[in-house]
Amino acid sequence: MANRRAKTILLLESDLEKARLILKMFSDWNSYIFEMTHVESMGEAETCLAMGLVDVVLLGPGTVGSQGLAAVKLIRAAAPRISVVLLSTADDEAIAVQAIHEGAQDYLIEGKIEPRELIRSLLNSAERKMIEEAQFIEKERAQATLDCIGDAVICTDTSGKITFLNPVAEKMTGWPLKVAAGRAMAETFRIVDGITRETVLDPMATATSQNRAGQLPMNCVLIHRDGHEIFIEDSVAPIRDREERVTGAVIVFRDVTATRKLEEKLTHSAEHDFLTGLPNRMLFNDRVGQAIALARRQSGRAAVLFLDLDGFKQINDSLGHVIGDKLLQSVAMRLLDCVRGPDTVSRLGGDEFVVLLQELQTPEDALITAERLSKAVADVHLIDQHQIYITTSIGVSLYPRDAKDAETLIRNADAAMYDAKKEGREFLIYGT
Repeated sequence: MANRRAKTILLLESDLEKARLILKMFSDWNSYIFEMTHVESMGEAETCLAMGLVDVVLLGPGTVGSQGLAAVKLIRAAAPRISVVLLSTADDEAIAVQAIHEGAQDYLIEGKIEPRELIRSLLNSAERKMIEEAQFIEKERAQATLDCIGDAVICTDTSGKITFLNPVAEKMTGWPLKVAAGRAMAETFRIVDGITRETVLDPMATATSQNRAGQLPMNCVLIHRDGHEIFIEDSVAPIRDREERVTGAVIVFRDVTATRKLEEKLTHSAEHDFLTGLPNRMLFNDRVGQAIALARRQSGRAAVLFLDLDGFKQINDSLGHVIGDKLLQSVAMRLLDCVRGPDTVSRLGGDEFVVLLQELQTPEDALITAERLSKAVADVHLIDQHQIYITTSIGVSLYPRDAKDAETLIRNADAAMYDAKKEGREFLIYGT
């Protein structure tokens, strides 16, 4: 994404030696991913938070042990939408757990984690907050849209002939009152099931004959006079005179097409990577679980391939983040071209990708695909007049040989990828 800045991590650690070690850990990793700022006191932290440029607050072990819960509460009060991650000692784990209930996103135990795990936790916390913020904004926009949409109203007599449409109903159906009046409801108010495409029974006739209020079934689509379609929600009620005799019916309905589209957009955003459009970690894990369940029922096979680009940081640093983002998009497209329809390509973040292969005939099929993926990535990428060459290291994990559940299958593929990278191999199957 153009002009994307690095994630800003605010380290709150009162123990200077612990702070030095944490800062050293981050200095050894990709500097374009994180910018680290260290403060020793909550007062300094609140000053930084007030500037609005912090993505994640990392509470160091010294701070967690001395004022962990108080610090989390103060941070949540100062910046409610900021992610908070705790790096705790084993002795202070109970404090860290309680901090989660106070609004922290995650905690890790000092001495029991690899730097890579901490990096991923911070990235995931920041991205999770971005998704939550985007969803909040979109939901607010959807609600505002709903509040501004006027309801449409149509009335009929006992014979089902139209007696009234308000201006909103005229616009939504395409029928002016002077033309629609006296016509049968089914002629002007054509509704079908959005999934089956079957005609929905006239709700006005039901309300009149049964003398009770009701609603249309879900997924109802109104067909406009010119043929275009609108998703609607409604309520229907009989109209009664003073003697409680039914004299007709009224339907009040609204256009929910915009809401449907917003819901679909929100669902897509929550399950896909913002840069490449590929399924994200959450959706990928779900699909791996489904693939394992299918393979278990059919006594079949599945595989996860974990890919890490070699030398991506150098390309990103030398050519800039814009070129780096376009390179990631190019890699994503090539990976998609190498797999079948039932398979899944996902970006976990940074320069890491994973591929799910379903319905494998033999384990060798996974190696054939790994070789195809490796060659596709290695071909020259032409980006903004730059000829870019990059390679990838691939780890392969097979179901059911290497793991029986999604989490272990992915973790073993990750481990195999690191072994392949250490041994200078293009790809490697877990345990070989």
